[in-house]
Amino acid sequence: MELTAKNLQVSIAGHTILKDLSVTFAAGRRTAIIGPNGAGKSTLLKVLTGLNEDYRGQVTLDGEDIRHLGRQRLARHLAILPQGAQAPPDTTVERLVDYGRFPYRSWFRAGNPRADREAVAWAMQVTHVEKFRQRQVQTLSGGERQRAFLAMVLAQQPDILLLDEPTTYLDIAHQLEVMQIVCEVNRRYGMTVIMVLHDINHALQYADEIAVLKDRHIVRQGPPREVVTVSMLAEVFGVRADIFTNRTGAAVLSPVALVPRP
Repeated sequence: MELTAKNLQVSIAGHTILKDLSVTFAAGRRTAIIGPNGAGKSTLLKVLTGLNEDYRGQVTLDGEDIRHLGRQRLARHLAILPQGAQAPPDTTVERLVDYGRFPYRSWFRAGNPRADREAVAWAMQVTHVEKFRQRQVQTLSGGERQRAFLAMVLAQQPDILLLDEPTTYLDIAHQLEVMQIVCEVNRRYGMTVIMVLHDINHALQYADEIAVLKDRHIVRQGPPREVVTVSMLAEVFGVRADIFTNRTGAAVLSPVALVPRP
């Protein structure tokens, strides 16, 4: 499914966060959103998923305005893992992942127990948390906990997965594990991925496309090597950097210095 935002404008407490922002996320692709702190990346994700409905403009899913879909129907198509997700006390991993099945249940309809069990088992398997299923979420390490929350949103079986800085606070090994899981889900199951990334090297390595958010709108979008250039890094982030190719053929940037302020 194609997710599109057109002429978005968002203001919070009298401050304009997004203005005249238009962007399209192609189906089946992995798109990374990058930009300076405070650029509005998290706000954009909340608008795209219907968590923030206080905006001007339009967000459409395959041409249909998401405001007309209803929250439960929308949650069958879109799932978001926000920053700093928390679980209720004493929640086990299996129970947490089962929460991801909420779009398929209601007060008047129990859903399909077999489909729920299969979805939960699948989500735990692809995120490698099956062995923790009876552990309380609060007892897990940071990397294990993040994979458990990733399993929860995957259990929604959405068409589009949105991630807000999914590797923040994780060590290098757990960062790579999370990103590899996300890529595998995209490749094997065709799930569209939209991810806000703090680490531009992750965007270079794991995204099919990169969208750059600055000055309240998207200033660049396209293939990673075309978007992430020395001039863009200086203009958008105020950083001088070298870009080279590593042993896998991926582009890697190395910050060198700050661009002198005028």
